[in-house]
Amino acid sequence: MTEIEIGRGKRARSAYALDDIAVVPSRRTRDPEAVSVSWQIDAYRFEIPIIAAPMDSVVSPSSAVEIGRLGGLAILDLEGLWTRYDDPEPLLAEIAGLAEGDVTPRLQALYAEPIREDLIKSRIAQIRDGGVTVAASLSPARTAQLAKAVVDAGVDIFVIRGTTVSAEHVSRPGSPEPLNLKQFIYELDVPVVVGGCATYQGALHLMRTGAAGVLVGFGGGAAHTTRDVLGIRVPMASAISDVAAARRDYLDESGGRYVHVIADGAMGRSGDIPKAIACGADAVMVGSPLARATDAPGRGAHWGLEASHAELPRGERVQLGTVGTLAQILHGPSRTPDGTMNLVGALRRAMATTGYSDLKEFQRVEVVVEPAR
Repeated sequence: MTEIEIGRGKRARSAYALDDIAVVPSRRTRDPEAVSVSWQIDAYRFEIPIIAAPMDSVVSPSSAVEIGRLGGLAILDLEGLWTRYDDPEPLLAEIAGLAEGDVTPRLQALYAEPIREDLIKSRIAQIRDGGVTVAASLSPARTAQLAKAVVDAGVDIFVIRGTTVSAEHVSRPGSPEPLNLKQFIYELDVPVVVGGCATYQGALHLMRTGAAGVLVGFGGGAAHTTRDVLGIRVPMASAISDVAAARRDYLDESGGRYVHVIADGAMGRSGDIPKAIACGADAVMVGSPLARATDAPGRGAHWGLEASHAELPRGERVQLGTVGTLAQILHGPSRTPDGTMNLVGALRRAMATTGYSDLKEFQRVEVVVEPAR
């Protein structure tokens, strides 16, 4: 791979964001109705490859049920307001209406309330009663403490999600032992999805823990300030492609075990979804497109858990406004030409225009790098 000399003492490689690439039509086209966009992870099959990110502005128990009914999967953040307060609805409305300068300290105060195991149980039960697949997430720091309560409550898919998750965390002497991912996943009876990661080697190590899926990226693209605060960022097109290469090599190494690659972050518009799949993703995790729904819990505002960190917030609340219902944003019809509505229809048409019939085939589509604008 071509390297660039930054200076005499440092070299770097080129990397590409989703905005830098585009998919290329082939010699064949299809009807959009003849295209399949379904995918399956472990025993769970979904009609669309769209996962709602575990963010309080996007996923509540009721919106999780609605997204499940629409063919997708929603992940409830078990460290969010829904497991800290009996009724977080007034707090969600308050956050949406806060003046800009008041947001961060108020989020820090609200998310300092203890997580309650009884609320974990009741929220998971509420989603299960809706008749959809139940997925919920914890950060690596909370997983060992709360995992038993989550599994006992009946979660179907367990997600361990952080800004960056590794299989080789090193803690300082005297601090609690870090989560042993391989042992933890081995002892669970439910599939585990883990991430984020953004490199070939990091993904390969996570795959070797037994994870059913790996999250690529740092999540929360529209509301994330990780690049500004920590200086960390890997452009998503290159990150997905690197992790997809790790999946291919792990498939050979393991004798046929397939680990799903889920793009998590930078999915701002409908056109980002086919580009992510073209780079090798099996599914995408989205936040801001769904936060624009009139029936999303954030009421057009959007923020992630990183925005409430007590010592080093790495996110912000952004005002996105609303464009339509969850059903309209996922399945249309669209009333705007900007890629904020009918995400699934756009994916179908991109696949049909390039001649591919299902997601695995579409991963082979030709991609070009566009000149800088």
